[in-house]
Amino acid sequence: MTEPDEDGYFGEDIAATYDESSADMFRPEAVEPVVDLLAGLARDGRALELGVGTGRIALPLSRRGVPVHGIDLSRAMVSRLRAKPDGDAIDVAIGDFATTRVPGEFAVAYLVFNTIMNLTTQDAQVDCFRNAAAHLRPGGCFVIEVMVPDLRRLPPGQNAVPFTVSPTRLGFDTYDTATQALTSHHVKINGGRASYSSGPFRYVWPAELDLMARLAGLRLRDRWEGWHREPFTSESRRHVSVWEKPVE
Repeated sequence: MTEPDEDGYFGEDIAATYDESSADMFRPEAVEPVVDLLAGLARDGRALELGVGTGRIALPLSRRGVPVHGIDLSRAMVSRLRAKPDGDAIDVAIGDFATTRVPGEFAVAYLVFNTIMNLTTQDAQVDCFRNAAAHLRPGGCFVIEVMVPDLRRLPPGQNAVPFTVSPTRLGFDTYDTATQALTSHHVKINGGRASYSSGPFRYVWPAELDLMARLAGLRLRDRWEGWHREPFTSESRRHVSVWEKPVE
């Protein structure tokens, strides 16, 4: 398994090629529905991105006129954000987004692209909900986009599910159903040579997230399959969920 450095599992080696390796997620059709929904929730308030990374969502949201603050552990990722046009418009606190606090109140806090799973214990995920709730103003919302665990694809005795198979890249997830641990494995092939990396995650169920929200004083407002607000069903492989901080 790839060993973390001071930037966690998103050090310089990952940051250097992150945008290119996730190019499909940077396409306008992937970004604009996210920004539309978040801008609508922010209204006249500020937005807080937990795990801001290289600014895939923070930058276009800021260009919509929403003041955006970010939290991220990885200086290497944030340096890529800073190098982009308007990157200096995003205030970023370096630290663990489960516990790091920034000043002021926010209309919306959000975690996208499975980032809640970067917290590899249930306690850390609960802390994240509490941290998000502490930043929200009354009536504010916490938004998470995350996969639904793909366990239906695991027959008895198997623990691996492939997610990418191409001539230049192989990717598969291995699951430990006793601990909800998930490890993503990546094999890249370049010029006939292969390189390997992996990273740990903790998968989490929608109902489990709802309980975490209740512990943090939040209540479920909406759940959809995706950013276009498609109905969430038993066949959905991901969800976008919105929890609201009650108005006292």
